[in-house]
Amino acid sequence: MKWDQLELDPRIRAAVRRAELRRVGDVLCVSALDLQRSTGLSHSDVQHLLATAAGACRRHPPVPAVLCGGQRELRLTVGCPVLDGLLRGGLPVGGVTELSGESGAGKTQLALQLCLCVQYPTQHGGLDAGAVYICTEDPFPVRRLQQLIREQSCLRSDVPPSLISSLQFSDHVYIEHTADLDSLQVCLSRRVPLLLARGLVRLVVVDSVAALFRSEFQADDWLERNKRLLTFSSILHHLSQEFTTTVLCINQVTDVFSRSDSSGPLSSNMSPALGLAWSNQVMVRLMMRRLQRTVVRGDQSSALRRLEVVFAPHLARDGRDAAVWREGVGGVCSSDTET
Repeated sequence: MKWDQLELDPRIRAAVRRAELRRVGDVLCVSALDLQRSTGLSHSDVQHLLATAAGACRRHPPVPAVLCGGQRELRLTVGCPVLDGLLRGGLPVGGVTELSGESGAGKTQLALQLCLCVQYPTQHGGLDAGAVYICTEDPFPVRRLQQLIREQSCLRSDVPPSLISSLQFSDHVYIEHTADLDSLQVCLSRRVPLLLARGLVRLVVVDSVAALFRSEFQADDWLERNKRLLTFSSILHHLSQEFTTTVLCINQVTDVFSRSDSSGPLSSNMSPALGLAWSNQVMVRLMMRRLQRTVVRGDQSSALRRLEVVFAPHLARDGRDAAVWREGVGGVCSSDTET
């Protein structure tokens, strides 16, 4: 996006150009103090510039790929009609989707479920291909994946049993482990494109995006961290657009503390990690929360979760209650009981 497309004072536009900040997204990689130094703008001008740039990036994210002939946009089902209803059919194909939440919220559970959903034909909400799952911190949960495979007929009652039994799910989930940012870049730049080019995968999962950036950079290294972060997001966007692929990044959260008034106690609220520079690189931001309640279905019980849309160009801000069952992540029904 060009600066001329934004509603900015000509004086601010000229200062930005003198500082050689050519792209709108460039200002989001620089602190407000450094922007003041490089542009010579006042504090209020810089704050207005940052707010305008952030709003523009959110209003104009990468556009999801559409099927030829003007047909409906491609979506990857999450395997549950309740959650698909929230997402208008599932995750978009093309662009980067972020799923954030605290530990134990169910993020990895949903990602594993998507690794199986993507293998179904398009008439059943899949993309008729496999998934590549990139682990950056924890070992890949092989046992849980095998359990989900065994329970597919229960989760996907909308699919003929003969089709489920014919799919070799475990053969089409490609697992990668990356211990540092350099190996992650090699994986995304060399190995993953080979799988995509051969049509073997149509889903790329990075679990988690924050782990390596948090471990390799200190607070003073924010500029270098943001440069690497933008390089990483650029690779993901390229893969999603060139190969018409769903990209899912699992993200950690940080606590943000605030006071309701000057004398009240501090309250904590979760915010996705990696800050504004990263948030403006994702097209869809989802969050999973673990609630302090339990839900029961038959002989199973689960902590209640909630999947929320934080922002997306095609979705309203809304949420649905969900739970993690043996067969996978599913929306909570009226027949389920809370305790």
